[in-house]
Amino acid sequence: MARRGRVELRRIEDRTSRQVRFSKRRAGLFKKAFELALLCDAEVALLVFSPAGKLYEYSSTSIEGTYDRYQKFAESGTSLDQGDASISNDEDPSNIQSRLRKIAAWSLDNNADDSDASSLENLEKLLKDALKITESKKASAKQENGGSTSGENSNGPRGYDEGKA
Repeated sequence: MARRGRVELRRIEDRTSRQVRFSKRRAGLFKKAFELALLCDAEVALLVFSPAGKLYEYSSTSIEGTYDRYQKFAESGTSLDQGDASISNDEDPSNIQSRLRKIAAWSLDNNADDSDASSLENLEKLLKDALKITESKKASAKQENGGSTSGENSNGPRGYDEGKA
């Protein structure tokens, strides 16, 4: 099968052709975002505004959660490359499973009665952090369930007209 070659990147003048190309490219972009999330276990959020102002979004988890995570990451001043290399998915401090594993490992390795103050303080910090994350996720779940129910499904792209959503 012969390849088409390189596509010249320039604005498409014909309005109908431009809309068709936008729709096809958008679908391909969302498909790639889904594949990246599925194959690589990546957290992906994608927002696309059409020329007409319609919003299309995809998120492997929740867009709000991913955006909040991005904001925290940006505020810390860490470069994107450094953060990706230094924090594995299991070491992510916002990952509740990782926190619980650390707590379980501590309890297997230590006896609270025989532990020193600094060891107990470390356990207390782990428990407080896990509790904060749990409370935050609970509040988010309540807000999502109690608030607007439109667009709650994060399994695929969703379209909203700007001003109506």
